[in-house]
Amino acid sequence: MKLNTQPNIPDPDGFYEELIDSQRDMSDAQAQAMNARLILLLANHIGDRETLSEAIRLAVDPAG
Repeated sequence: MKLNTQPNIPDPDGFYEELIDSQRDMSDAQAQAMNARLILLLANHIGDRETLSEAIRLAVDPAG
């Protein structure tokens, strides 16, 4: 599975607002832990190791 880097969320502003709101009353440490759990949940959902490796590479270096 190739990583889709094109806009693919029907309501990106709504998603961003939900994400930010979910962490509003959290400490920085709680928000970081929640982000880590979210990443692992989504990585498990994707499941394809090659796609996940590509995502990691692009997160480290967005240019390439």
